[in-house]
Amino acid sequence: MQNEQLAYAAVTPHSMRKSRTGGIVGRLISRTGLDLVGGRMFAPSHELAKRPRVLFLIFRGLDAVERIHHTVGHIVHERTSGETIRDTYGDYITDDSGKVSYFEPGVLAAFDPKAVERDLKLWAEFSDSDGGILDRVVPCPSNAQVEKTLVLIKPDNFRFPNLRPGGVIEVFSRSGLSIIGFKVHQMSVAQAEEFYGPVLSVLEKKLGPKSGRENWESIVEFMAGRKPSECPPEERDAPGTEKSIAIVYQGVDAVRKIRDVLGPTDPAKAPPGSIRREFGQTIMVNAAHASDSPENAKREMGIVRIDENNFKPLIENFYDRQ
Repeated sequence: MQNEQLAYAAVTPHSMRKSRTGGIVGRLISRTGLDLVGGRMFAPSHELAKRPRVLFLIFRGLDAVERIHHTVGHIVHERTSGETIRDTYGDYITDDSGKVSYFEPGVLAAFDPKAVERDLKLWAEFSDSDGGILDRVVPCPSNAQVEKTLVLIKPDNFRFPNLRPGGVIEVFSRSGLSIIGFKVHQMSVAQAEEFYGPVLSVLEKKLGPKSGRENWESIVEFMAGRKPSECPPEERDAPGTEKSIAIVYQGVDAVRKIRDVLGPTDPAKAPPGSIRREFGQTIMVNAAHASDSPENAKREMGIVRIDENNFKPLIENFYDRQ
């Protein structure tokens, strides 16, 4: 009988610099059929791995280690079939004598359950000291007005394992900004109420108190899985049933650049090539959210607790139950 396992894949610094993150994430989710349950940015120290910026992803499901193995694959000299992630994004080049002159695996992974457990526990140990929001890792021009902005990849992208989450990240990469924070998040009803609190008065003014409130409750339900009016007070702070990915992007003029790529709220009015035109369906089911100002980015990051380390307890709780 198969047991549920954890498996991991770490997107290498080279893959992140070359904006390959979205394609890799999309393949990992869609081709494995596993549940993406955790993610964290790391700037590993000398003790851990001595790498500048790594996106570490955790997957859960039946036979997870073998599924990751099959999707990640091995690097075969000069094969470029595109069959696996490493076929597509990895490089293995030798000279005439057969000596390796260049090697880039694309992603890092382990393919034995015991090795996975060992590695996950090691990364969990360093997840506070070496992981989190990496706002001092990516070099920026001196005296530049550098901003941080929040993106939420919304629950409509996670109805079943598919390419959409990776596709959204892929389009955001056109902004030229750097990912410095990453968290798999299940928004509570209380968080969704606070996050979309400013929208309530706008909807009530536009649609009337009753209809405006109903529409606002539908937004909260979409993000958290439950309407506020149907949620007992003692359950308001519990993690919701809907999954999103919270990503922090950093760079010059980050808020505007991200919103330009995202497109307007209504997918029907979004320009070709924008995320909401490509992936959105309705004004509410529109693929992603992005902060509209640096001030709101700070407020929204606080609400979703973007710097919270939910990576370590995920690993510890899983193996404590074994």
